[in-house]
Amino acid sequence: MPRPHKTIADFRPEVLDAFDQYVHGFIDRREFLRRAGAFAIGSVTALSLLEALSPRYAGAEEVSADDVRLTTEYLVYPSPQHWQGYLCRPAAATGKLPGILVIHENRGRNPYIEDVARRFALAGYMTLAPDALTPFGGWPGNDDEGRALQRKLDPQEMLANWIAGFKYLKSRPDCSGRVGAVGFCYGGGVVNQLAVTQPDLDAGVSFYGRQPPADEVPNIHAPLLLHYAALDKRITPGGAAYEAALKQAGVEFEAYVYPDASHGFHNNTTPRYQEGAAKLAEKRTLAWFDSHLK
Repeated sequence: MPRPHKTIADFRPEVLDAFDQYVHGFIDRREFLRRAGAFAIGSVTALSLLEALSPRYAGAEEVSADDVRLTTEYLVYPSPQHWQGYLCRPAAATGKLPGILVIHENRGRNPYIEDVARRFALAGYMTLAPDALTPFGGWPGNDDEGRALQRKLDPQEMLANWIAGFKYLKSRPDCSGRVGAVGFCYGGGVVNQLAVTQPDLDAGVSFYGRQPPADEVPNIHAPLLLHYAALDKRITPGGAAYEAALKQAGVEFEAYVYPDASHGFHNNTTPRYQEGAAKLAEKRTLAWFDSHLK
């Protein structure tokens, strides 16, 4: 599989931390460039560091959009803001299928997320990947603009649309009625919110997602699989308290921290991608869904 021309080992931890803060809106582009500039040497500039860390979607897909093993379509599903969804299912499937809601990062449904939806569909699921940027016409074609647009949306309105997507999958006549959710970054936090608010969620998998408040954990009924990155200073430190609360509430869960991995390690379009951790986490994710949805 094609990989970005640099790997995470090519970047100083300070640059990676600054990039994480930039893409999550804690600092602006100018501040990232200022911090990165301290590590710019010779022909390596702050701008070149930003470009190198940005996603490269061309050639990174693992399952082609026109793979004959799948049927895919874009549709509008019943939701407060009439969100658009990308629906995938195995072309040869007969009968009803379990469903997986695929929840994107903080930048809209980009090509990486659509590829993830196709991967899980090939494993025998009906997948739905909504686009929170539907009110703006969908993912704009680049992640910087996508992040800016998603920050304009109300978090509770977005959650209502994600919940509607979950319910839509549940209600489809070609769905078995068993539906899980997987999310990445912002989407991982949404999975945790779905677990709190939707008692009929059948399974959840959160990749480096924000944890819910401890007093909401007793509302969780879904079995949860939690993936964290050892180098993620923003999300991973909250994992221990969350796991303790889940244990106290009697919730079935498994949690893994991947050594030498950074936030975003599953996204194969950026240098933060760590193939070993990503493949292992995806294998565990499919095993989790197979156990609880099939």
